[in-house]
Amino acid sequence: MGMMAKMRSLAPWFIITVGGLFVLFMVLSDSQLVNIVGQRSNNIGYVNGEPITYQQFTNYFETVRRQQQAQTGEDIDETQLEALRDQVWSAVVNQLLIDEKIDEFGIVVTDEEVKDAILGPNPPAFLRQSFIDTNGVFNRQAYEQALFDPRNAEILIQAEESVRAQMVQEKLQAYLTGSIVVNDGEVKRRFIEQNTVITAEYGLIDYNRIPDTLVTVTDDDLRDFYNKNKSNYQVEPQRKIKYVLFERKASLDDSVSIRKNLEAIIKNIESDTASFRSFVNIYSDQPYAKDTLTVDKIHPNAVEILRQSEVGEIIGPVLALDGYSVYKLLNKIKGAEEFARASHILIAGTEETSKQKADSVYQALMDGANFEQTAVEISEDPGSGSRGGELGWFSKGQMVPEFENAVFTGRIGVIQRPVMSQFGYHIIKVTDRSNDKYVVEKIVNKIQASGTTLDRIYENATDFSYLAKENNFDSEAELLGYNVVETPNFSENATFIPGLGASKALVKFAFENKAGSISDVYRVPSGYVVAQISEVTRAGFKPFDEVKQQLSTTVLREKKIEKSKEIAEDVYKQISINGNLNEISSLSPFARFDIAKDFSPRGNIPTIGREQAFIAYTLEGDLNVISMPVVGNRGAYLIKVTDRTEFDQLAYEQQKNTLRESILQQKRSQFFTEWIAKVRDEADIVDNRHIFYR
Repeated sequence: MGMMAKMRSLAPWFIITVGGLFVLFMVLSDSQLVNIVGQRSNNIGYVNGEPITYQQFTNYFETVRRQQQAQTGEDIDETQLEALRDQVWSAVVNQLLIDEKIDEFGIVVTDEEVKDAILGPNPPAFLRQSFIDTNGVFNRQAYEQALFDPRNAEILIQAEESVRAQMVQEKLQAYLTGSIVVNDGEVKRRFIEQNTVITAEYGLIDYNRIPDTLVTVTDDDLRDFYNKNKSNYQVEPQRKIKYVLFERKASLDDSVSIRKNLEAIIKNIESDTASFRSFVNIYSDQPYAKDTLTVDKIHPNAVEILRQSEVGEIIGPVLALDGYSVYKLLNKIKGAEEFARASHILIAGTEETSKQKADSVYQALMDGANFEQTAVEISEDPGSGSRGGELGWFSKGQMVPEFENAVFTGRIGVIQRPVMSQFGYHIIKVTDRSNDKYVVEKIVNKIQASGTTLDRIYENATDFSYLAKENNFDSEAELLGYNVVETPNFSENATFIPGLGASKALVKFAFENKAGSISDVYRVPSGYVVAQISEVTRAGFKPFDEVKQQLSTTVLREKKIEKSKEIAEDVYKQISINGNLNEISSLSPFARFDIAKDFSPRGNIPTIGREQAFIAYTLEGDLNVISMPVVGNRGAYLIKVTDRTEFDQLAYEQQKNTLRESILQQKRSQFFTEWIAKVRDEADIVDNRHIFYR
């Protein structure tokens, strides 16, 4: 790679993900976000009075979109645009707030500091990485030569700004987190958690085994619990909407247009001397590839045509799941693996309950009943049943043994007698077997809605919105044959609406209007939507009577856990302190004995799962001594720790500095995340994106 190319490759180093606040800081700083003041028209929002114009936000969004496209090789899917805008908006708002705080705290990075960072003994990693050889050695001479090459002056300015932005960020973090410390106890605790393996016997008085009749839950108990935990039943403002969705999907005309276009391309291929690959590069929605495909990797429509075609033939257009495809068959070869294509009718149930029905269905087929129609009507495999029993192509090892044996040994085209598996009886018809492989090139055109189709869909949505406002939402939907769907409740800070996906604009509409209001047309990931606010829920608390049943379950559980502790205390008195815990099952019908072997305090406990109270005791409890009852989420435990890794002082001394730094970084990151969240809560943020992105 040339030196100029190396320097140019440094520019996008910092955009890895939209969600990374520190990373996106540099993009936004480089875009001169701080110079946003003074442009007052077309403002998409405000942060503490400072405007963000539509054009500026669009520029930031497109920068991130291009960077992501460069990394993945694909453009952002239409359905993901709203989520990406949310991420970019959040990052822009965060950066403006951070810029305010940087000014408030008086944080500056001088030109001399930037120079020292770039020319110092340890340059920033993003600058250094392009000058490290295959042995991992930094080529200082080549690095400095690139820096002082006049041809790289513009690149160097960009690098300086990136370094400055990084240093400002580091200074801000140091300012905010300078008082954060990690004490020796935290370090030792982390070491013990990472380096300890424990085995423990335990007896559990499982509250689930305690019958309801042993505890009493009164209305007073429920009301007392409700009053003490009322905050758990707080209701934030919520809305429901009912809506008609106008899906953005291709029409029959779009499909026909794509097929005709590919037919014209095939004629050009057949009359042109250019390679098939050149046509792939021009016309295909997928990049060129020469693929060797087994029959299970090809759509059934294409398999049959390929099997009948000669090497060198152009085949298609073939309609498949990913759109229309045009294949050039380069070769046919035999593979070692055999594939089968089969259909089946499933009669679910046990051997006793389903055999008679399976035999009856088989006999009907032998008497001339249509296999495909019978599968649609009675097969209890909903996936294949709707397709007339069709399972497609598959190889050995993909089906249960009984089914597989019948398929790969049965005669093609013959309906087999019912075969029993764990799912029930299968009546199988093998339609084909093959070990062929096909070497192909292909042009793929996805079937997508055209501009004309999208315009027509939008016009339909607009017409419905107008008519619904003039007349009645439900009656107009019924008259026009549109399906009305109602959402569950959603809150004002919802990032998406159930059933519709991300749409902050629609959420905003729902919370800024009264019940019964009908919306204009809003864009959602899957199309356009017209909505009516169907229910408004004010902030408050769920009434006692509404949550009484839920309270009954919760209080019953609490009482059973208390009861499990009482039972455990009685059992503890009957077992000597150094006794056998496996006696516990004979002392209480609600107890069980088990052994949790070789578990780590940082993971799940075998046979238990994640149980903090259990872990806490096993880290500190005496070896081979039965504990007093330890109350956990599943009941009360009596625990005997039989083995635990001893504390290794030498290993601790070797690891403690690394552990301290790791804990410190975690604390700093958590503090910064909480800090920016608090700054956002206190800020005056106006989001007008719904006006610009309907």
